[in-house]
Amino acid sequence: MSISDTGDVRLNAWVRGHVQGVGFRWWTRARALELGLVGSASNLADGRVEVVAEGPREACEKLLALLRGGATPGRVDAVVERWTPVRGGFGGFVER
Repeated sequence: MSISDTGDVRLNAWVRGHVQGVGFRWWTRARALELGLVGSASNLADGRVEVVAEGPREACEKLLALLRGGATPGRVDAVVERWTPVRGGFGGFVER
């Protein structure tokens, strides 16, 4: 199954750095909602935050750029991304 260049997609982004306990998930949720995306931002046991966002590819790319952009709370050292087809199941954007 190919991933659309213009349609809806799912972005999984794993963010490494000082991103827990600094408002990073709240900030990510606010940016995602501004972009019209649905999904979640979750703390992982190893200190990373996993961001799952679904919506138009252009909006997901903008969110990814914001995650890497240096204006986030805390400190982002690296972001690993994976693009897959939309799976659905989200009602809004939540912090977990």
